[in-house]
Amino acid sequence: MLLSDETVSASFVVSDSGELRSRDGRLWIGLRQKPGADWLRRCFPLIAAGSEAVALFVAAIVTGYLYHRLAFAADPAFETLYQLGGLISLLVVLGNASRHEYQIARFLTSKGYMERAFQLWNFIFLASAAFWFLTKTSTNFSRMTILLYYVIGFASIVVVRSTLAHWVQTGSKRGTVSVRRTFLVGTHEELKAFGERYQPWNLGIEIVGVATLSTGATLASDESEKQIADDLERATATARTLDLDDVFVLAPWSDHHLISRCVDSFLKLPAAIHLGPERIFDRFEDMRLAKIGPISSLNLVRRPLSISEQIMKRLLDLSLASVALIAFAPVFVVLAIAIKMESRGPVLFKQRRFGFNQKPFNIYKFRSMRTLDDGAVVHQARKNDSRVTRVGYWLRRLSLDELPQLWNVMLGQMSLVGPRPHALAHDREFERKISLYARRHNVKPGITGWAQVNGFRGETSTDDKMKSRVEHDLYYIDNWSIWLDLRILALTVISSKARSNAY
Repeated sequence: MLLSDETVSASFVVSDSGELRSRDGRLWIGLRQKPGADWLRRCFPLIAAGSEAVALFVAAIVTGYLYHRLAFAADPAFETLYQLGGLISLLVVLGNASRHEYQIARFLTSKGYMERAFQLWNFIFLASAAFWFLTKTSTNFSRMTILLYYVIGFASIVVVRSTLAHWVQTGSKRGTVSVRRTFLVGTHEELKAFGERYQPWNLGIEIVGVATLSTGATLASDESEKQIADDLERATATARTLDLDDVFVLAPWSDHHLISRCVDSFLKLPAAIHLGPERIFDRFEDMRLAKIGPISSLNLVRRPLSISEQIMKRLLDLSLASVALIAFAPVFVVLAIAIKMESRGPVLFKQRRFGFNQKPFNIYKFRSMRTLDDGAVVHQARKNDSRVTRVGYWLRRLSLDELPQLWNVMLGQMSLVGPRPHALAHDREFERKISLYARRHNVKPGITGWAQVNGFRGETSTDDKMKSRVEHDLYYIDNWSIWLDLRILALTVISSKARSNAY
């Protein structure tokens, strides 16, 4: 059975306000796109590219003008500023266009954009610098102007992108911005569940037609086949007139025959065909189709870090950890003497913990207690714990007891940032109690982490406290970027939350 903007099915009706409702009056899909939404969708790439180009060109002129007026009380050579702004804006627009960054659907989310934009920005500046050097034209540009433009130019990209993204996201919910013209075909149950679960009209998806298929539960086999064939014939005939971008086939994936019939029918149309999502897909944001030779599969979860990301993270660890070891060498000596003078025992505390992929390693700390627990039973430190020495109290309060773990980082057993490793006894206990706890070991453990800078450090006296810590650790794993690592390192130093519960 078919429903388009001007038809009525046995299952759904279109109200006077343009909303698609079920027979019981329940709102299902809102056909709310306003006049001009489709025109905007087609013109948006030009608007986005033009806005970015103008912003970069103006930023070059303003930067050069303000610098020369403030530094030299003179006007700059505007011709060179025109060349700078024109070249950089052209390269940025070409780079983003080649990666389809100006497609309106890209502006429905900002996830990953900042990293991609910063990578392109750096590449363009390095390539431009090489070009100016080889052509001996670098003297045409003031070095300070270039440095200031590097900062202000990127800031202008961020402002333009954020403004356009807000416009698109707000407009898609109001029906003034149409991202995709979409036709839905499938069983009544799947269509209804799709609308209620995803509310596609809030994603800028304009539902221009819906076809509900008779699945033959109450019909004989031959009658069912004929009914489906008739339904699909009417659906494709109507869909052909709707200037579609996408067709979504919404049927249980186990019903191979019905899916094949739908796909065969809509292959006749110049539109993208999508197999509707199964419910389990909602759990995996980065799911993608993967091919290994002739084998096609749905890749639900990728490795936590790609090879290039592992290299970037390792380089950051090695560079900062080596500098920190050198800088803190005098502190190491002073702390070692203080620990040795106050109480008997080793300067360093060594304990077995699980690292990447649950491989055990020895973690190092400055000894802050009178006991050296590392067995089947390990008691967590508590407030006013009698086992903590006087020197140990300040070591733990200022997190100085963690400094020897810089050596674990140099050995590749830990990272500067990652989920904090726990004693083996605690790992085994919480793995039995908390779902997905073991996913914390899918990356290297860290000296500091997202959970710690959000106040989830120290004693975990209840399962709920550990669940909150695990949730933050899993967020870090699923959203890792080099910028998130740098942010966590900065918060570790300046945030009061990072030092809460340190005892």
